[in-house]
Amino acid sequence: MAVVVSLLQHRLLQEWEFHTDCLMLLRKLFWRPNHPQFPICRTVCDFPLKKYDVIVVGGGHAGTEAAAAAARVGAKTLLVTQKIQTIGALSCNPSLGGVGKGQLVREVDSLDGLCGRAGDWAGVHFSILNRSKGPAVWGPRAQLDRELYRQFIQTELHAMPRLTVLEGSVEELLVSEPNPDQPGQHRVTGIRIVDGGQTISSSSMVLTTGTFLSGSLFMGQTTSPGGRIGDPPSCVGLSHSLREKLGLRTGRLRTGTPPRIIKATVQLSLAQINAPDKQPTPFSYLNKHTRCKPEEQLPCYLTHTTPGVERIVMESLHLNTHIQQDTKGPRYCPSIESRVLRFPGRSHQVWLEPEGLTSDLLYPQGLSMTLPPDLQLRLLREIPALQRAEIQIPGYGVQYDFVCPTQLSPSLQVKRVQGLFLAGQINGTTGYEEAAAQGLWAGVNAGRTALSLPALSLSRTQSYIGVLIDDLVGRGVTEPYRMFTSRAEFRTALRPDNADLRLSPRGFEEIGCVSECRYEEAVRVRDALRDALTAMKSISMSSTRWREKLGDVNVSESKSTMLSALELLQYNGVTFEMLASAFPECLSKHLEFSQRLKIEAIYRPHCERQVREMERIREEESLSLPLDIDYFSLPVSLSREVREVLDHVRPHTLGAATRLRGMTPAAIVQLLNYVRKTGQDRHGKRGKHIEMAALEKEGGI
Repeated sequence: MAVVVSLLQHRLLQEWEFHTDCLMLLRKLFWRPNHPQFPICRTVCDFPLKKYDVIVVGGGHAGTEAAAAAARVGAKTLLVTQKIQTIGALSCNPSLGGVGKGQLVREVDSLDGLCGRAGDWAGVHFSILNRSKGPAVWGPRAQLDRELYRQFIQTELHAMPRLTVLEGSVEELLVSEPNPDQPGQHRVTGIRIVDGGQTISSSSMVLTTGTFLSGSLFMGQTTSPGGRIGDPPSCVGLSHSLREKLGLRTGRLRTGTPPRIIKATVQLSLAQINAPDKQPTPFSYLNKHTRCKPEEQLPCYLTHTTPGVERIVMESLHLNTHIQQDTKGPRYCPSIESRVLRFPGRSHQVWLEPEGLTSDLLYPQGLSMTLPPDLQLRLLREIPALQRAEIQIPGYGVQYDFVCPTQLSPSLQVKRVQGLFLAGQINGTTGYEEAAAQGLWAGVNAGRTALSLPALSLSRTQSYIGVLIDDLVGRGVTEPYRMFTSRAEFRTALRPDNADLRLSPRGFEEIGCVSECRYEEAVRVRDALRDALTAMKSISMSSTRWREKLGDVNVSESKSTMLSALELLQYNGVTFEMLASAFPECLSKHLEFSQRLKIEAIYRPHCERQVREMERIREEESLSLPLDIDYFSLPVSLSREVREVLDHVRPHTLGAATRLRGMTPAAIVQLLNYVRKTGQDRHGKRGKHIEMAALEKEGGI
């Protein structure tokens, strides 16, 4: 198909070809298999088709994952972004993963998402956080090369079948009367583009506006419209469409970013060096190695604030418009001003992190600030390692609109608007990983809806993505939401080592977003682990025999019962390699999975004990509540407070209702009785189990 390219886009493509040639050379030198070939064709256009299955608005982490996911499920997809060259840009910290966040990256990868493989390609410093604790809460993390990450994402999208990229801004959403056979008060039918008023139709749409929805930038007492420095906000008409046309409740949140420091002006000898892991751990299950060799990784550096930093913050509060406002900011990644105000007299950590292999900048993690530029420089120079520092780009704050996420269904579709899905910071979250996870799931369901397939949901018992979405749509947000392992009730089962087994088979067999290649690899791993576990169960000896066989292992002599090899593997100091050397004929062929088998052995007893509780939650999630129910006239015994909570959130299932603030066990039983009477409970015994659990919680049994 012929593609008309503007002069500006033609120049961008020439630059793209140059970067692609360089990357291909690097690939030949450093990269191992398991990464797709760089594209020959590109789908960047001025005049797209008039009709698509899915339109995705926004080219950030949520938008890129949404567009790719929709295309993978078979939908003809259009990605609309204000600037093609900023697709996949790391707007803030050049890093990926962390505690809770790394689990999301691995789950996105298990569903064939982009960010895990992009992290492996662009990573320059890999580490596992929380390694002193159990493997279930380890946090895979990497510092990234900004340019390599952006180029990888763009390369993947431009090579994606059924995906077209359009540079432009959306002026408004096109809305029509709803389909009477489906719930909802409106139906989204397309978009109108700024400058010319061109309209493009679609069956489904995903909005991923990030910080650009009515975005404002703050630096000192200066305020200007924008979602990121150098980029304008989304059009006023888009916010108007959401609030006035569709009647959605919106709020206001804020975030910020630190100044970028010229590396040559920093005295790194005065900071504590933090080396990466000697052996990088890839994010993607398809990669055995990262692009960056172990010896090529870059270090990070740790320093701390001083009393002088606090003094400058306190003396300049009257010059800081952003910090004076009531808009909620991120609790777990606060500005230095917020830290000083909340914890006066303390010294705060500052991490000096590289921005890339060839970048001359450092990112000072922990020094997000919105002071005037001259005061930012004064503040930095109060830190010994930064006494001579120079700033290339000052820090700034951003305030933006978000849509209250309780107005969404678990598929991330707006309840009152057919075909409209939201993902990323527009839903009140913070972080690349949270955005990517939402984007992937919104893209999957937007694509499936456009293809007349049923929308799907992920249970919080089977994934961190399910936990994230359930928290958002069921509880809403009062501040930017960040994922932690503590948010997951079943984190010992939702580990970063087993996301492929939990999600890839379903992603291929039911969801339709996983490639056959990834599916076959997941099945191979699943079968091999099952065979290894079976083999270890079949080897059983007394503690005395085990000590004779393995030498000095920490097994009590008084233990009289027989121990299987799987049970023995739970002990500290016992490794699968030790067992394989003792029984090479049946175990040595599974050495590839040594670490995974050790982790599986450690958590297996605990996971088996959690099965009943996980099944109870799944049963609750299978009992649906009508979306059009009038809770105020419902003929059951519910308090006014409970009715208001239910009417405000309108949970999809009884399971979601049980997790709402203010819900009581008695109210759960009343709702269960209603579900039974209206025929929503397809299995009577399920309801009985839930009723018993509610009574136990209330103390009735």
